[in-house]
Amino acid sequence: MKGIIFDFNGTLFFDSELHYDAWRIFSARLRGYPFTDEEMQKYMFGRTNSDIIEYAIGKKPSPDMVEKLAKEKESLYREECLKHPEILKLAPGAEKFLDLLKENNIPRTIATMSERDNVAFYIDIFKLEKWFNLDKIVYSNGKIPGKPAPDIYQIAAENLNLSPQECIVIEDAVSGINSAKSAGIGSIIAISSVEPVEYYQKIDGISRIIRSFDEIDLNIFNAGLLTV
Repeated sequence: MKGIIFDFNGTLFFDSELHYDAWRIFSARLRGYPFTDEEMQKYMFGRTNSDIIEYAIGKKPSPDMVEKLAKEKESLYREECLKHPEILKLAPGAEKFLDLLKENNIPRTIATMSERDNVAFYIDIFKLEKWFNLDKIVYSNGKIPGKPAPDIYQIAAENLNLSPQECIVIEDAVSGINSAKSAGIGSIIAISSVEPVEYYQKIDGISRIIRSFDEIDLNIFNAGLLTV
């Protein structure tokens, strides 16, 4: 393993409940009742806003509709973030781990299905330029298929000048894990930010399961990854 790719939402930023709240509110506006937790897990995380809106309204939305509704939903989500400063911080152990990667010149980037406005929000709030080359971050630009399609992780590996097989991915969502597997990623670490560890033990292709970034160190680049 030579490089590492991070999912962001639910991985570097434990914001799943904030997304739950924003989508519940917004889906109630779209269809009259909120998404269930099961729908969230199956149809929301790692998907594009276009995919989610199509599921919510039961038909293919026009590009103009996607742009309008997506901006409304993401604005609502950012408002929810700012209402909860106690949550608005990187995941436990993440800053220390990112510092180690930087000090040791380990290639790294982010691959998120968040859109441009949210990524700009994260860069500003979390000062991501401290650890990442912002030009190498991959986000939903309207052209990349949502997870579980492999494209986003293939592009992220290419941005690091590595093959997918040479990369580690850290993910929390099943759609993202499947995306990484389809992309041919060498090792996949699942982070248990919302779901229990036992949930991930049933999923094939995971090399290791962690609860926080305090549980991993740079030995992941030198040794085999053992499932917790």
